[in-house]
Amino acid sequence: MEPVTLTTDRLVLRAVGPADTEAVHAAVQDPDIQRWTTVPSPYLPDHARSFTEQMVPGGWAQGSMFTFGVFLTGGELTGMLGLTMRSLGTAEVGFWAAEEHRGHGYITEATLAACRWIFTEIGVDRVEWRAEVGNHPSRATAERAGFTIEGTLRSGLNNKGVRRDCWVGSLLPSDLGLPSTAPYLPARA
Repeated sequence: MEPVTLTTDRLVLRAVGPADTEAVHAAVQDPDIQRWTTVPSPYLPDHARSFTEQMVPGGWAQGSMFTFGVFLTGGELTGMLGLTMRSLGTAEVGFWAAEEHRGHGYITEATLAACRWIFTEIGVDRVEWRAEVGNHPSRATAERAGFTIEGTLRSGLNNKGVRRDCWVGSLLPSDLGLPSTAPYLPARA
């Protein structure tokens, strides 16, 4: 699949490439990004180059991971968002925001745009969000985007070789007023 570009009133979401390597490397020097995400730590220029030149284009080409750089309309990198296919009809969203761009709602806005796209264009019926317990900014972003927090998974993720408990939430097409590709029959309480 060829990468797509999405736009909102304030943002351009597009695949990053070699021209973005330096900006990605600089942003990921933030200790909070290295602490809460699965990026390597320390994050070296070679990591950024591998990400922008191999991982991102490879994910798009295989249809396995759709990674968007989140840019202001003027071209400044504000964050990163990826949608990784996990199983039939299910993707997982992951994101980070550059330190100087936190608190402006950019990642919430990007998450909504990317989820609308994957629901309508790829036919996904569930987007999952996971974050290590304690990552309150990520949880707040997910909740502002409409995700329902479903609980805590014990040993639910691996971050740099350490199993950690994580929160899990989901967003369904119906949460955004969109149709699903398959019927959904919720359990009765």
